[in-house]
Amino acid sequence: MSRRGTLFVVSAPSGTGKDTVVRELLARHPELGFSVSATTRKPRPGEQEGVDYYFVSPERFSEMIEKNEFLEYAEYTSASYGTPAAPVDEALDSGRDMILVIEMTGARWVQVKRPDAVLIFLVPPSFEELERRLRGRGTETEEQIEARMKKARTEVAQMGGYDYIVINDELSDAVADVEAIVRAERLKANKSLETVKGGLK
Repeated sequence: MSRRGTLFVVSAPSGTGKDTVVRELLARHPELGFSVSATTRKPRPGEQEGVDYYFVSPERFSEMIEKNEFLEYAEYTSASYGTPAAPVDEALDSGRDMILVIEMTGARWVQVKRPDAVLIFLVPPSFEELERRLRGRGTETEEQIEARMKKARTEVAQMGGYDYIVINDELSDAVADVEAIVRAERLKANKSLETVKGGLK
């Protein structure tokens, strides 16, 4: 009997570099699956259906909520975003590990619905460095930066519910740390016992 895949949930304050870390992780480990979100916003140039997002109408999104088809969902800047449960569960049932990158609120919902999910929280080496990174992006106003910093402090104060905390100082080190977490979870006795037994027959 093959092992069921593990769902890894990655969260971080804005500007910490979670997307970069996960992108590098997926490049090194193509066997990992990446959960694609559904959204009601229109596709941007270059975005592909089922690759970047599942683009759905507001009516379809509401229907998915009513049918309990999301692991989590939320609204940001007048558009709705959610994680469809079916593709994630199908991949996990087939033995494939999945990576889900979402906000802390969504991660809490996933933790309730899928208690066996492994939650990883990325933090910057310092708030000073986080502010430097946000300013370096050149995409936010002073008010937006202040709001993101305030939210980051709140999130860091609440990160105790996560299974692992990874400091993203050097990218290569952060990726290696997340790799180590994935490896450790794959070796956990309760997840690999059946696989080992099957190989010893």
